Amino acid sequence: MQTDTYKTISRPSAELLYKERKSKFYGNAYPIQTEEEVKPLIEALRKKHRTANHVCYAWQLGVENPRYRANDDGEPNNSAGMPIYGQIQSFEVTNVLVTVTRIFGGTKLGVGGLIGAYRETARLSLDAADIVERILEQSILLHFGYPQMEKVMRTIKQDQITIVAQRLEIDCELLIAIQKSRSKEVLQKFQEMYGVAAKFKTF
Repeated sequence: MQTDTYKTISRPSAELLYKERKSKFYGNAYPIQTEEEVKPLIEALRKKHRTANHVCYAWQLGVENPRYRANDDGEPNNSAGMPIYGQIQSFEVTNVLVTVTRIFGGTKLGVGGLIGAYRETARLSLDAADIVERILEQSILLHFGYPQMEKVMRTIKQDQITIVAQRLEIDCELLIAIQKSRSKEVLQKFQEMYGVAAKFKTF
């Protein structure tokens, strides 16, 4: 069943420390909107923890067709990134990056030990994060002349539609956002207005 809401985190979590046989695991969780945000956050952690051996992470983006990536950063295959990603799935959050930075303590943990430590650090990070529920929205682009302005604005007010961006020059262009489940009905309403061009906007 398609749902109109999804869970994410509202802000970066406070960094926490998990210890396992002298190895230190620092956990962080960040809200993200694009894949491009990941690299600068990882680089900042490498600068902060200069003695770290590994900065492992997993992220997920999107709601209906989510994309994800898990990175072991030199740890044995699937011993770090996938256990972290497993916690993202367990908490049912998206648009999120979870990182675990490891400083080796001199004792090898073995693959089982690593999986447990990375999983637990990721769990604690998400447990400490502020998880919020957001509404899934669809964007609609409206194009019209000034004579249609009053009619368009009345509908926007009546239907409690959010205006994301506007350009008012010789003619008018509005980018609006509406709850996904109502988007087809609202699009049709604008398309039926004389002098108004309306279409879904995908980014």
